[in-house]
Amino acid sequence: MGCLGNLIWFLCGGFVMGLSWLAAGILWCITIIGIPIGIQCFKFANLAFFPFGKEVVYGGGAGSFLLNLVWLLATGILLATEAAILGCLFCVTIIGIPFGLQCFKIAKLALMPFGSSIV
Repeated sequence: MGCLGNLIWFLCGGFVMGLSWLAAGILWCITIIGIPIGIQCFKFANLAFFPFGKEVVYGGGAGSFLLNLVWLLATGILLATEAAILGCLFCVTIIGIPFGLQCFKIAKLALMPFGSSIV
């Protein structure tokens, strides 16, 4: 399911979601202070392009919490909303439910990307 799911995902919505993460990373990298945030966006763009077979592990401390707050106010709400809307649209059909669940995984990641890692 991983390879076929990733291919269908990429063609049916993952490309747009991945481009959103890449655009966010480029915008964050414009400033010197935002480069670490932009690099994290590029890592998660890979997950947005091909999410099947990958899991997100959440963790972190006070530094991650502060970065997540800045991220949430600047970019996170838009990316989370995009992923949640796509997830709801995918879940309308039974065949689309696995793709909707991947969207919800990415929406949660868009709310708390710092302190998390992809396994």
